[in-house]
Amino acid sequence: DTNTISKAKGPAMEISAPVPKLLLQLISSAFQRCRLAEDLCRLSVLLDQSTDKDPQISCISIADTGIGCNLEEFQDLKCPRKSNGAKIWDGLLSVKTTCFTDEEVYYYHINLDENSSNKRMKRQPSQAKNGAKFSGTEVSLSVVGSTDVLVAPIVGFFRKMLVLQIPNVTMDLVVNQGASPGTQTQYIFVVNAEKTLCFTASNLERLKSGLENYVLKHGNCLDMICDHCFSDREHLKFGNGTACSEENRKRIGGTMEVVIVISDLLETTRDCSRSCDGKTEVLYFDNFSPSPVPHIALSALKKIDWKSYGLILASVNDQDGHVFLEWENFPSYVQIQIALHWYQNQYPTRQKTDPPGITLVKKGIKNALDDLKAKHEGFLLSSHARKICSYVPDLARSLAGLIFSSTDMDFQGDCLSVLGFTPQESEREAVEEYIQRKIVTVIGMTERKPQKDQEPAPFLFFDGGSETSYFEDEELEGEYYS
Repeated sequence: DTNTISKAKGPAMEISAPVPKLLLQLISSAFQRCRLAEDLCRLSVLLDQSTDKDPQISCISIADTGIGCNLEEFQDLKCPRKSNGAKIWDGLLSVKTTCFTDEEVYYYHINLDENSSNKRMKRQPSQAKNGAKFSGTEVSLSVVGSTDVLVAPIVGFFRKMLVLQIPNVTMDLVVNQGASPGTQTQYIFVVNAEKTLCFTASNLERLKSGLENYVLKHGNCLDMICDHCFSDREHLKFGNGTACSEENRKRIGGTMEVVIVISDLLETTRDCSRSCDGKTEVLYFDNFSPSPVPHIALSALKKIDWKSYGLILASVNDQDGHVFLEWENFPSYVQIQIALHWYQNQYPTRQKTDPPGITLVKKGIKNALDDLKAKHEGFLLSSHARKICSYVPDLARSLAGLIFSSTDMDFQGDCLSVLGFTPQESEREAVEEYIQRKIVTVIGMTERKPQKDQEPAPFLFFDGGSETSYFEDEELEGEYYS
């Protein structure tokens, strides 16, 4: 009720910080109701500051067509009525909700200033559905100040929500700043992927696909891939990691999923105003909702042995939950993005949920980094391994020269055969590249093993099978050493 808010004179003031935080909590709850529904759903946010109302009052509505509202989610909400001595809202939420099986639409007034749970919520007269079958919830509130300050956090929230690639939810934001049509602005956010893929994909696969789009479209600020920075999707390198906590009587089991993407930027990235300047953005999701990066995750990021992956962490910048990592001696043409998602294996649940432990977060990040190493030869090597790799081209060149300079055709043929080449079709350059690739692979394999388990690779050019070396054949060994 806008009449309960005192009217102020003069130009519209800015909305205080507690209101955007409350608003994002309400939007997140609406998104979860949509996500848990089996049908396609819509989540709509309306910011209304029309001129026919008090210009100091902004009316906000959050509506969704998901499952009906669980009123318990409002019990822990808090938002002060005043900020810096000025009244920012009346503390009242108006809620109307219904489930698919309900025969009525239920109305409630919720006073967030009231500490007593019995007095906090007051039920209002309900409205019959007259046999109609639908479900949904609408939450409304009125605040003092201009809606301009709310647009950026809501748009940013929706853009991050797209990273989760939840296929059955369409989101939109409508901003009314006047009575005429020209004063209305609409933002629409839709998952841009094939529905069959999205509905059948795992949470980790969706997170990977969503982070890919987030990177290529600079935080989903663009409709298309940025052609200044990226040539195509094939130049992205991905690593996925998962770590799970077990369920017990006191705690529900959870899963930490991590996706790391490293991209090679084009030279024209200097012409792009959205370039990240080598910083790594860390996205964090808590139970399918964007969230500030918690201190546990920050500690885990700081405790990762980045040097073993050829990276030197210079600083961790936490700007109100928005975290960016900065690196030392990092190439300007490479970009790293990290997404972490922690969710309970049973959701929703009334049981108290715990955040992930630092060990679990570290394990998920390390598994993603190790996955990147395993998929891309010679990538994310430690400084020690890179130093060894610097000698590999000369070594490969010497070995290839030894083979092709030999006048013993049998020896040459046997060596080429071991490498998978035929004497008639082999070229020195191809053989040299193959030897180089094999050596780098072995170096990477050795790095991925714990230090205590590292053993010399016995057979460089064999993938497995018999433990008998090719050169243990007595006749060939005699010819080789004669």
